[in-house]
Amino acid sequence: MKPSKKSRREFLKKSLTASAGISIVPSFAISGLGHKAPSDKLNIVGIGVGGKGMHNLNAMNSENIIGLCDIDWNFSKPCFDLFPRAAKFYDWRKMFEDLGPSIDGVVVATADHTHAAIAATAMTMDKHVYCQKPLTHSIYESRLLTKLAENYKGATQMGNQGNSGDGVRQLCEWIWNGEIGEVKEAHAWTDRPIWPQGLERPKEKMPVPKNFNWDLFIGPAKKRPYHEVYTPWNWRGFWDFGTGAFGDMACHVMDPIYRALKLKYPIAISGSSTSLNTESAPNAEKVRFDFPAREAMAKLPLPEVQVHWYDGGLLPDRPELLADGVPLLRDGLGGCMFIGTKDTLICDSGGFNPRLLSGRVPKVTPYLRRIPDMVKYIDGPHEQDWIRACKESPENRVNGSAHFGYAGPFNEMVLLGVLAIRLQGLNKTLDWNGEAMRFTNISENDTMEVIESFHFDRKNGNPNWDVKRLEINAYQAAREFIKHTYHNGWSLPSMG
Repeated sequence: MKPSKKSRREFLKKSLTASAGISIVPSFAISGLGHKAPSDKLNIVGIGVGGKGMHNLNAMNSENIIGLCDIDWNFSKPCFDLFPRAAKFYDWRKMFEDLGPSIDGVVVATADHTHAAIAATAMTMDKHVYCQKPLTHSIYESRLLTKLAENYKGATQMGNQGNSGDGVRQLCEWIWNGEIGEVKEAHAWTDRPIWPQGLERPKEKMPVPKNFNWDLFIGPAKKRPYHEVYTPWNWRGFWDFGTGAFGDMACHVMDPIYRALKLKYPIAISGSSTSLNTESAPNAEKVRFDFPAREAMAKLPLPEVQVHWYDGGLLPDRPELLADGVPLLRDGLGGCMFIGTKDTLICDSGGFNPRLLSGRVPKVTPYLRRIPDMVKYIDGPHEQDWIRACKESPENRVNGSAHFGYAGPFNEMVLLGVLAIRLQGLNKTLDWNGEAMRFTNISENDTMEVIESFHFDRKNGNPNWDVKRLEINAYQAAREFIKHTYHNGWSLPSMG
């Protein structure tokens, strides 16, 4: 379903018009973008609806779901059946051409590497955007969406539903009240990956299934032959398409740390992992972030802090006050821990179920805005809070708490964790200039060794471990990790 040259020209014309600041507004909107009565329904389209996108759209079924787009119509059939009246597309660009003036909101739930192009295009068309986590695949893309959110009027939300939960709000209120004292150390962990990682690129070629557009899945990545190992789901473990366990889960698990400690850009990162290759994320990893001191709050100094991440079954050392037999991983997703000078706070993924290891329950009057019904880690309230924001005027809008002004910088931190792993071959702590988006201690001539391929078998009963290693320019690799080269005609709007 490739658009014709004529329709492509029309699409580009519309995109350029939107980029120039002329809003494309649904005809039934009374007084422009966002000025809608709460009882009025939004027209929403979903892109990437075979998996999480279907759950997001089902949580938005109070509105009109008018379009569904996915490269795999076989895997997406349950969503097509759920919304039988919605128009169906393979290509999101064709959807925007055909439905553009009627669209109010766009849900992006594709593979990580295509989030930014779709979300950015929708934003420049003055659409509201709900984008799954991780927000983007590269640091530059996160910065782009942050900047576009400043320049356009649409409501935005990243799909880390724990961010709307009561738990993270209670946790923040406790910490900001000084209940655990100064925090100079925090830890976060997950049991992911639950999908295959540490893989080589498949060598065999497979025919592309019917009702499946492999070229559209590849998107801005370099071309490679189709193989069933990539999708659905398993793309998360391949660097070209996903960000591994770190990118998948840190936007949930680390959100309370980033939010409660008022972090922004780390000044240094370092990481280590199980065997790592150029194709796929490792099976287990740990990362350390160093953050500078921040401006003190009324009841809480914010000194320098180290934040540690663990996945693949790795965990921090058990704190002394944690009772024997009590697991650090309680909810099957992850958790985090704040080590303060007065007490230690621990919580489940997304900040749910915060508790002090001393057993004391702080008496702090709640004051942060609560999202209705968001007392569990569920779909629905997070999406509905975005819908509420979409219907409010830009001038008077209360943004969802995971709006791109917050989620963009947070996602940069998450992706730096991915880079700490991919650049571990330099064997040093990497110094980071967040404003400039660059490492300050990687020179143009620095090289590092990486594993390109590996194979294990037995010869005459003896182990044979065959590893092909490459020496690459680390400076150029880091630049590409920070800001990807787009292929196959894909591009991003200007940051402006």
